[in-house]
Amino acid sequence: MGDAEIIPIGTRGRPGRGTGTAPSSAARGLAGGAGGEPRPVRRKVDAARRADAATGPVDEAPDAPDPATEPATEPLVEPSGTEPPAATMTEGESPRPAVTARERHPHAGIPAADLLAAFQHASRELFGEQWEAQLAHFLAFLRRRVTGDYAVDEYGFDQEVTQRFFMAALRPIAEKWFRIEVRGIENIPAEGGALVVSNHSGTLPIDGLMTMVSIHDRAERFLRPLGADLVFRMPLVSSLARKSGATLACSEDAERMLRGGELVGVWPEGFKGIGKPYSQRYKLQRFGRGGFVSAALRTGVPIVPLSVVGAEEIYPLVGNIPSLARLLGVPYLPITPLFPLLGPLGLVPLPSKWLLEFGEPIRTDEFDAGAADDPMLVFDVTDQVRETIQQTLYTLLMERESVFR
Repeated sequence: MGDAEIIPIGTRGRPGRGTGTAPSSAARGLAGGAGGEPRPVRRKVDAARRADAATGPVDEAPDAPDPATEPATEPLVEPSGTEPPAATMTEGESPRPAVTARERHPHAGIPAADLLAAFQHASRELFGEQWEAQLAHFLAFLRRRVTGDYAVDEYGFDQEVTQRFFMAALRPIAEKWFRIEVRGIENIPAEGGALVVSNHSGTLPIDGLMTMVSIHDRAERFLRPLGADLVFRMPLVSSLARKSGATLACSEDAERMLRGGELVGVWPEGFKGIGKPYSQRYKLQRFGRGGFVSAALRTGVPIVPLSVVGAEEIYPLVGNIPSLARLLGVPYLPITPLFPLLGPLGLVPLPSKWLLEFGEPIRTDEFDAGAADDPMLVFDVTDQVRETIQQTLYTLLMERESVFR
């Protein structure tokens, strides 16, 4: 009786498996050999015996373990102060080192060095080789925006936002999509007030945006556009227009900006220019009443004529729905070969080749002080600007080899 093994009741012949919890020290002592000494623990590796048990009858209970041949299962908790016993292996089994909770890495997953290397690579791809300085500038920009430490002028122009984001978004379109070629940029004054007068076309006023980024990148000056009142009635567009430097097309604001040394842009054709049919492309519409000439005469700034070729082909206007346009409160509702047939995809402009040519400035400081109040003089200068732009358009069209090349 001294050598007999005592098995707890209800364990189906397996010590310590009756309740599903770890056996106590007393139970381990009862399951041990003679003298209460704990028996060496061996892993269950008899594959043939496991296969027989798996294929045997379902209702047949397994035989009681033989203490001399059947190894006991490994205890869940090691006795304190003792080394874990070495597991025995059958023939042909490769040794597997035991892994305890203490040996496991506390931060399992991607190593910190790999995360840092991935972050540096992504920053280099986004900001370039000088990514650390660029990232520092960007974080400083965010801090100024959060704390309100930035300035806008009396018209709402935000120079930092315009240069960092607005121009950065327009530049790839101008260089890669429209491939804009600029001529006569030296006619833009390096400083002081000046009035840039351009033809208007394209169904949507994208030509104004492309003129802004072209002047900014080549003349290093910000163009302050004069926009129609419809632009400032649209919720999101109004805010973007103000921050990018646009203001309402009125004589008072135009004269005040010109006296302040700003470079002001105006498109006298208005909606008649951008909304004309494709059959009338590059034929200038009426230049209004010459209000831009009066502003230039009163301030004595030069007038720089600008001719734009290529914008007429981005949205060829082949039709209009005037009744629906009046219902929506817009001057026209365009129909192009791709819109509304292709839905939102039809809003993508065609990649036409653009040419921008700035003509020689027309001086206004040589006229008398009351020249702006002379209707005939204002009409003559307006007609001179219009004819200069029209003749330049014809010349550029003859030089252009193809619409898209």
